[in-house]
Amino acid sequence: MKAYQQGWTLRRRVVALLGVVLVLLLGLAAAEAAVAAKNRQNIDAVLLKTGPLRVQAQELMSVLLDQETAVRGYAVNGDRNDLRPYQEGVRREQDLIGSIRNLSAGYPDVRRQLDAVERQTAQWRGQVAEPVIATTERSGPAAGQALITDQTRQQFDGIRASITTLQDEVLTVRQETAARVNTTSNTLVVLLIIAALVVAVAGTVMLLSLDRILIRPLAGLVSQVREVAEGDYQHHIEGSGPPEFRRLADDIDLMRQKIAQELDEVRQARERIEWVNSQLQKQAEELTRSNRDLEQFAYVASHDLQEPLRKVASFCQLLQRRYAGQLDERADQYIAFAVDGAQRMQRLINDLLAFSRIGRLTTGFTEVDLNKVMGDVAGQTEAARQYADAELTWDEMPTIRGEEPLLTNLLANLVSNSVKFRRPDVTPKVHVSARLVDGEWEISCRDNGIGIEPEFADKIFVIFQRLHSKDAYPGTGIGLAIVKKIVEYHGGRVWVDTGAEEGTTIRFTLPALEADVEAARAAEQAERAEAAEQAEAADPVEGPTGDGTSTGESADAAPPEVAPQPDGPVREESPARADGHGTNGGMKETVG
Repeated sequence: MKAYQQGWTLRRRVVALLGVVLVLLLGLAAAEAAVAAKNRQNIDAVLLKTGPLRVQAQELMSVLLDQETAVRGYAVNGDRNDLRPYQEGVRREQDLIGSIRNLSAGYPDVRRQLDAVERQTAQWRGQVAEPVIATTERSGPAAGQALITDQTRQQFDGIRASITTLQDEVLTVRQETAARVNTTSNTLVVLLIIAALVVAVAGTVMLLSLDRILIRPLAGLVSQVREVAEGDYQHHIEGSGPPEFRRLADDIDLMRQKIAQELDEVRQARERIEWVNSQLQKQAEELTRSNRDLEQFAYVASHDLQEPLRKVASFCQLLQRRYAGQLDERADQYIAFAVDGAQRMQRLINDLLAFSRIGRLTTGFTEVDLNKVMGDVAGQTEAARQYADAELTWDEMPTIRGEEPLLTNLLANLVSNSVKFRRPDVTPKVHVSARLVDGEWEISCRDNGIGIEPEFADKIFVIFQRLHSKDAYPGTGIGLAIVKKIVEYHGGRVWVDTGAEEGTTIRFTLPALEADVEAARAAEQAERAEAAEQAEAADPVEGPTGDGTSTGESADAAPPEVAPQPDGPVREESPARADGHGTNGGMKETVG
């Protein structure tokens, strides 16, 4: 942070520069406003005061001349009509003097001269005009003309001189005002030029400052960032200019360091992954070799090992048949043990070979009709079912993609287990059903046998794991392990439904065809629409009747059947399959 405390920030510099420019412009604006106001006053004085003063001063001269001419004409003719210009001139004189006095409020010299003119005209009127008019009226024109002398003419000439002086004063005032207008106009132009220069200088300074404190540091930072972006992650980024840019450069450099560190970690991880991949490759090669050895072992087990085992079993059976009852009881027991051991060894080898072949020897997935598979299963398990007087039923089964021999083996193992683990004195019943759940077919094999305790639900799918002795229930303990491997090979899962109230229910899933999923969705949407229509039709449209009952009817929808799942929440059963549960679905195989 110490580098960021030195120097002004970019914002502070810009604000300071703009503040100085703003103060200068505001000062110039205030001065221009004052000068403009003064110029307006001077222009108004020229146009509205000095101009009218000059015109009215000239008109005052004309009015006084009209008065003097009217008086002299009346003294010559004695006609009262000749006095009309005099009388009108007096009234007009008073108006002009009042107007001139108002307009000359700011000009004392003009007002002083106007007072002198007013006094002289009053004296002339009192000493010359009025006496001449009165004498002419009383004694006639000759008497009136006798009063008009050179002295009276000189007196009127004095009035003329005073009015001329008044006009000169008005002209002087007008010229001074016009000069002030010119001065203020020039001052206003100068101020505008100064303002323009201030703006130009400020703009130039702003451009130069932005180039030095913004553009150059930013261009340098961009150049350094581009070098890093091109792959030089070890290039140190150093900022210049205002503190903000230096702070930004430090932040970008920290980001660069983190990226470089992560890249190093990724590089190290890649090296480790490559090493692990090499080890995995070696293990894969070793596993391939081991599989070849296992295949060789399977071949040996199926041919070389079974041949001497068949010989041992055959000769033991021959001994048993030929010498049964000829030796003592213990010898017969030993021979029986040998025969049984050889036979069980053959079954174990055959089952182990069948387990190892699942997924290794494949014919490819095809569309398999499980109804046909159930028919084959019924044929394969017919002997065991006849012996146990068992009944096998199944619902309408779907068509899926898989290997038909493996699926037949899968269902045959489940049916055989259900028949084998039956309860004494109870007719065995095995039922196979299917329903569509979340894009998968969930197939259930339910029986009324001895059942499985919940704590052993997972143990039964482990190879060679037995819950009973071989004397109680024969077998090698590999059947359900084969079931699990076949289900997982087809992309499903298998579990024991521990919530079954009677017997054992084993469920497994198989991926459904896209057409079945679409059909189920369409059926579900149709049922929802039908339920909505029924609900709308069941809404009461009339009010309650007099006995408190409503004319509308309501239908309670039955809750969907649910089934427990081992790896997830309870899921609803598809309506398309729910109707078949608890029935034979049109397919029944009974042996008895």
